[in-house]
Amino acid sequence: MTDSKVRIIAIMNQKGGVGKTTTTVNLGHALAQAGQKVALMDLDPQGQVATSLGFDNDIAGLDQVLLDGVAIDDIKISARENLDLIVAGSRLNEFEHTATGGIQRGHRLREALQQSSLNQYDYVLIDCPPSSGLLGVNAMFAAKELLIPVSGDYLSLQGLSRMIQVLKRAEELAGHRIKLWLVSTRMQMRRKLTEEVRNRILKYFPGRVFLTPVRENVALAECPSFGKTIFDYRKKSPGAEDYMSLAQDVMSRRTADG
Repeated sequence: MTDSKVRIIAIMNQKGGVGKTTTTVNLGHALAQAGQKVALMDLDPQGQVATSLGFDNDIAGLDQVLLDGVAIDDIKISARENLDLIVAGSRLNEFEHTATGGIQRGHRLREALQQSSLNQYDYVLIDCPPSSGLLGVNAMFAAKELLIPVSGDYLSLQGLSRMIQVLKRAEELAGHRIKLWLVSTRMQMRRKLTEEVRNRILKYFPGRVFLTPVRENVALAECPSFGKTIFDYRKKSPGAEDYMSLAQDVMSRRTADG
């Protein structure tokens, strides 16, 4: 996809509760509001991206793309201005158990993307499952960049260590480098532990941690139950402010250490 301008970013962490889907949805909407053409792909069988945007996950989605060879352009839907959505679909979990197709099973998403109009978008954000199974492999093979949300606790650091191992293995299998980024999420800025965890990741991943930490925010937790992004739900909140700032980080590749 070297002739394509699109930045394909897999958003992944094997540890739950770090704000993976929250980041996919709200970063995607922030980029769209900044005038970028964005597509969100839900590769997590839980289908929470659709729910967070007010859509039903039981419509045609990535399950049909990966299992039946349906074209992405035939099932993408408009979610917001400049923001399109490809839902997971109710059968996506079946793909994890696909036994036929050999090594090509890992390349189905990449091939489907290459044959779609998403090549002409600015960003494709892939919300990944919390495992490194066949769906995770498809995400890593398709992506040019990997964004790992890291919350402000020590268990997140352990999860991050596992993710780096997954990244290295994926690069070996895919045969291309995947640019690594980290974002601090669910940050309780007054807690000393939160500061310690962020300092630790800044030390070990220089030039890889985006400048903006996303603060813990009640509105961010509430908005998915209404099928709204933070910008729909409470656009003057700290959560909206942080994700708009994070979008600027992503666009300009702005990191905490310059």
